[in-house]
Amino acid sequence: MARILLVDDEISIKRVVEQTLEREGFAVDYAADGLAARDLFARRRPDLVILDVMLPEIDGFELCRRWREVSDVPILILSAKGDIVDKSVGFNCGADDYLTKPFSPVELVLRVKALLRRSRQGRTDRVETAGLQIDASQRRVWVDGREVELTPKEFDLLWFLARHPGRVFTREQIFEHVWGDDVLSDLSTVTVFMRRLREKIEADPRKPRYLKTIWGVGYKFVAG
Repeated sequence: MARILLVDDEISIKRVVEQTLEREGFAVDYAADGLAARDLFARRRPDLVILDVMLPEIDGFELCRRWREVSDVPILILSAKGDIVDKSVGFNCGADDYLTKPFSPVELVLRVKALLRRSRQGRTDRVETAGLQIDASQRRVWVDGREVELTPKEFDLLWFLARHPGRVFTREQIFEHVWGDDVLSDLSTVTVFMRRLREKIEADPRKPRYLKTIWGVGYKFVAG
């Protein structure tokens, strides 16, 4: 069952969208403002987001921009702001689709299913590169044919970076995606886990092959 995060401060819209999607067999999480949406996104890891633009606390365009920096989750903007300028801003922020209010519930369902279908077709649960194999479906890792035991968070960290080879992420972005709203951890946790992960998968942790530090910026995964 796909999980959808609905972000909209209009209760009438919430009722229509929630009922429509649940009838189609989707699980729906709901947030009425940007802060709640940010926390739910990190905690629930939705398969798709339906996002209004005009929101309290953090507006929809800013949320879309932040999420696109750390995730490939499909984002459908659902907004009364329907002119070409607003649509252009939405797509430039990273939205995958844009539907204006008022809308047809039937069309909404068709668009949601199409986005999920494309997302699944483009998704892989396995990364193989230069002696390193990662199987997300089994949450297992091998280095040069030898299986390496990782903790759940170590695996989450490695998988997040490996899914975006060559892309540099700040510690803040990594922490938000991997640890979410864990109030018992802070940014130093990223540094500690990166060191532990290198000790497990790198031949020489001081000269890492896969997990590179970009000084003053963050970290990236190098394939090949």
